[in-house]
Amino acid sequence: MSTDEKVAKDLVETLKDGRNGFLAAAEKLRDSDRPDLADTMQQYADQRATFAREIVEMGHEYGDEVDESGSFAARLHRGWLSMKDAISGDDAGGVVDAAVSGEEHAENEYRKALDADISEGFRTVVARQHEEIAQAKSTLKSLPRS
Repeated sequence: MSTDEKVAKDLVETLKDGRNGFLAAAEKLRDSDRPDLADTMQQYADQRATFAREIVEMGHEYGDEVDESGSFAARLHRGWLSMKDAISGDDAGGVVDAAVSGEEHAENEYRKALDADISEGFRTVVARQHEEIAQAKSTLKSLPRS
C-alpha cells in the first residue's frame, strides 16, 4: 500500500467521523435552545462529505481503494467520540465544545498527513482541506455556548 493510499484512508475515516459528528450535532441543536446553530453544523457535515468524496475520487484515479476502512487509531477515535457524545448531553455549549474537539482531532490528522511523504498533487488537496478545517475550528470556537 502506498503512503498516499494509507494517508487517504485515514483521512477519509476522519472525514466520515466528522460528517457523522456534525450531523448528530445538527440534530441535537435543532431540538435545543440554539436551533440557529444547527445550520452551521449541517454545513460542516456537508463540507466533510465533499472532502471525503474528493479524496476517494483522487484515489480512484490512481487505482487506490481509499474508501475502505481506515486505521485502528481512527476506529479508536470513533469510540471516544461516542463516549464524549454520551456525556455532553443536549446542552448547546456541550455540543459545540464536542464539535471543536472533533475539529482539533481532524487538524491533528491533517498535520500528520502533511508530515508524511505524500505526492505533490495529494499534498495540495490535503493542505487546502486542512486550512478549511482550521477555519471551521476557529468559527466553532467563536460560537456562543448558551
